[in-house]
Amino acid sequence: MAISFDEVAVGTELPARSFPVTRATLVRYAGASGDFNPIHWNEKFALEVGLPDVIAHGMFTMAEAVRVITDWVGDPGAVVEYGVRFTKPVPVPNDGVGAVIEVTGKVAALLDDRRVRVDLVATSGGQKVLGMSRAVVQLS
Repeated sequence: MAISFDEVAVGTELPARSFPVTRATLVRYAGASGDFNPIHWNEKFALEVGLPDVIAHGMFTMAEAVRVITDWVGDPGAVVEYGVRFTKPVPVPNDGVGAVIEVTGKVAALLDDRRVRVDLVATSGGQKVLGMSRAVVQLS
């Protein structure tokens, strides 16, 4: 069921989501994206360059966050613009549990042509990991 422009208002909250991230997740993402930077898989290297641990790929974090919108609207093609600022890394410990990215979203503005701007908040370990996370979504 598509979300209609007429059904939303500024302040409409999207269903929140939690996304678990493990070292295995990072390996799969590295293979899919071709991003084999050692900060995403080599703990010794990550620590040597000043990171708290191996960290999730920024583009992975960004992609998980936008899933809140694509799941809500039901069509990934409805996202016509999307951008973020990377504010903090997502450390992923090798403890069998990993990390969790928590994402909430809210309609922040009604735009022309049945579009809305949705603002997202993404946190991990109690820290905001994406800033200025915003998307423009075409609704029916």
